[in-house]
Amino acid sequence: MIGDKKVVYSAVQPTGVITLGNYLGALKNWVKLSEEYLSIFSIADLHALTVRQVPAEYRERALSFYAQYIACGLDPEKSIMYFQSHVHEHAELAWILNCFTYIGELSRMTQFKDKSAKHQDNINAGLLDYPVLMAADILLYQADYVPVGVDQKQHLELTRDIAIRFNNAYSPTFTVPEPYIGQAGSKIFSLQDPTKKMSKSDPDANATISIIDSADLIMKKFKRAVTDSDSFVSYDEEKKPGVSNLLTILSCITGKSIDTLVNEFEGKGYADFKQTVGECVCEELKPVREKYNELINNKDYLYSLIKQGAESAHFIAQKTLRKVYKKVGLTQI
Repeated sequence: MIGDKKVVYSAVQPTGVITLGNYLGALKNWVKLSEEYLSIFSIADLHALTVRQVPAEYRERALSFYAQYIACGLDPEKSIMYFQSHVHEHAELAWILNCFTYIGELSRMTQFKDKSAKHQDNINAGLLDYPVLMAADILLYQADYVPVGVDQKQHLELTRDIAIRFNNAYSPTFTVPEPYIGQAGSKIFSLQDPTKKMSKSDPDANATISIIDSADLIMKKFKRAVTDSDSFVSYDEEKKPGVSNLLTILSCITGKSIDTLVNEFEGKGYADFKQTVGECVCEELKPVREKYNELINNKDYLYSLIKQGAESAHFIAQKTLRKVYKKVGLTQI
């Protein structure tokens, strides 16, 4: 807790694109969180360096992600929004926490095993040490809650273990974070393989909707969306995953129940159904895309917000790091 508000912390790597799934499943809920909690949102640009990046493209994409956050409704005046690399305390605390983390713990991380298998030519120390930097991200800000997906749950458990281990060794220093269990965001699936989650790193461009796609492109993607060999609209995740996914998207945007939507499309074919879903998504994302274009074309203003976010994050982070340095016995000036 900082002041009279509990802290929610979340970070996203600036890789791939921010998808409709991210928007409906997470970002819209983050906007609500910022009304109740001190919400801290990070562009985790250091984390993504475990995979080789093209520098110029990476800088532009990270800046684009920041602008998209704001375009989705996150307010820099209500939340702290910053780049991980702009706050040096992240890397410094990560080194200290390395000394309280065991190699066996890191080598057992499922994500390390999975990514090592995918990138056998680049199994670097950062890939192994990724969870410690994540722990530093969270513990620097004394986060009470962290919204995490299934792929990061194991890392949060390790963060808790490290915090408890340090607190037991030196007296209470870190808030031990809890996973945030709030209103569950709807899970949105790939438009081309509706058995898999819509991923921001999917190599198939037709599988995902970027929140800044043009209206024409959005409509084309929905027209190409996988359905099934039937011709009627109904909800059945097992037998009709493609149609069920489109119904979920439409329900999230319109606020109508799945049953209501199924009734509305009784007697109508998939062409009408896909057209309606596409048009609703276009309408939903239109103000997001307009705000994004306004921001990305005003770089001076955007960088002023980024600097403001870094200063706010640094103010909190340095307090925690100073306390940690004192606890472990480092000389400070």
